[in-house]
Amino acid sequence: MPHNTLLTQSLAWKDLEIHYQQIKGLHLRDLFREDRLRGNRFSVEACGLMLDYSKNRIIHDTVTKLVSLATARNLKPAVEDMFQGKLINKTEKRAVLHTALRNRANTPIMVDCKDIMPDVNSVLDKMKLCANKIRSGEWTGYTGKPIRNIVNIGIGGSDLGPSMAYESLKYYSQRNLTIRFISNVDATHFKEQTHDLDASETLFIVASKTFTTQETMTNAYTAREWILTNMQHEEAISKHFIALSINTEAVVEFGIDATNMFEFWDWVGGRYSLCSAIGLSLMIAIGPDNFEQMLEGFHAMDCHFRETPFDQNLPVILGLLGIWYNNFFRTESHAVLPYDQYLTRFPAYLQQLDMESNGKSIDQDGRAIGYQTGPIIWGEPGTNGQHAFYQLIHQGTKLIPADFIGFCQSHNDCGDHHNKLMANFFAQTKALAFGKTGDMLMKENTPQELIPHKTFEGNRPTNTIMAVELTPYTLGTLIALYEHKVFVQGVIWNIYSFDQWGVQLGKELASNILPELNDGIYDKHAHDSSTINLMKYYLDNNI
Repeated sequence: MPHNTLLTQSLAWKDLEIHYQQIKGLHLRDLFREDRLRGNRFSVEACGLMLDYSKNRIIHDTVTKLVSLATARNLKPAVEDMFQGKLINKTEKRAVLHTALRNRANTPIMVDCKDIMPDVNSVLDKMKLCANKIRSGEWTGYTGKPIRNIVNIGIGGSDLGPSMAYESLKYYSQRNLTIRFISNVDATHFKEQTHDLDASETLFIVASKTFTTQETMTNAYTAREWILTNMQHEEAISKHFIALSINTEAVVEFGIDATNMFEFWDWVGGRYSLCSAIGLSLMIAIGPDNFEQMLEGFHAMDCHFRETPFDQNLPVILGLLGIWYNNFFRTESHAVLPYDQYLTRFPAYLQQLDMESNGKSIDQDGRAIGYQTGPIIWGEPGTNGQHAFYQLIHQGTKLIPADFIGFCQSHNDCGDHHNKLMANFFAQTKALAFGKTGDMLMKENTPQELIPHKTFEGNRPTNTIMAVELTPYTLGTLIALYEHKVFVQGVIWNIYSFDQWGVQLGKELASNILPELNDGIYDKHAHDSSTINLMKYYLDNNI
């Protein structure tokens, strides 16, 4: 079927609609009762991850029909187009080659008739030299003191990726280094992240491809002033700043030595850039060897995604299940629930990855879409979430599919903490699937008036993703798993997953409003009555 055929008119889609009507009433209690080996049949292991998707409202035919949909939507050639560097980001006329950043096989990848791997490897080697120099104490600041504080200044993918990965891999970090991240243009973020730091021991990494991003450059110039206030000499800038950018002229004008500028490329999208120079702060924290282990994990999942049949392919399975709930059960959100405190920032990272990629209402042919695309992504580490929002997932009126992520081993052995954590992990997916019936409550002599309140319907779908331990390699596989899941869904929805025009309008309007706030005078003819009233209130009270 041609790729531009309206999705909902395709034979594969209509077949799924009929199938949904046939099985939507099935309960997981019955499915597990009828098939004692269901947990084995609906599980896949690859790249050190185990995915159990048996607690989904599906049968074998569901998987077959979803795979047929993926085939009909030309997913396989779309995957190849991405890996081969074709211009699949057509609105920006760019290739999408974050996979090249972790191409550990080092096979040639061509962009504009040039193999990009030598450039990728060159930047990686330069990152290693820099990281080792800082970690060993060889890099000294203007006063001769070794650098002990690394502050990454970026926003979006230039912040969410490295900050999430740093928190996730903190166990592997060099603890005599302090690693901080500043993203928000709110001055509070800068002040709180630097208030206890010694400027003579602090190195700022400014991550902005164009070196013009408003939030990042505002914070960067504030950092510049902070260094100069403490050092009193312009020469100090070159000792205390690194740039991650492609704009050499602006970097040098800022005062950063061009040799301390790390390049990345147009074919790397911000939310996919962790494996590029954007990951420098992470490499400094965990060391080049661990960083390369993370790249190995990314590469392993890339190969699995590219080479494995769809019905055994982890990203494809997750992507298709997301389609099943989003477009047939009409769910609108998806929870990601990691049972590991180190992954506290992982749901926030996935919010950008998924919602900025697939939050689109126009298809690749410029037509308005008549079906749901990207879901709302949210979550919190267990067991904290159990005492916050799980009530709604268990007994609320909304069906919320969820991914549970857990590990067999903890980095921090302390009594039976980990067994208690994992007991909750296993219990929650079981409770969500099977619930608790009124008959069960009656057998427990529950008072009749409480039975409706204590009944759990169950039949709430979950995926369970497990690994032995949260290592740099494992984190790489997890991130790549979700990257490719998002890609799968974008292909099926026929949308462009690698642009983000939706973030531009607010930026444009903010740039128009800012001069008015700075001058203290607003243009009554340029704004609606609500904006005028709000600006007036702000200016009247911003004294």
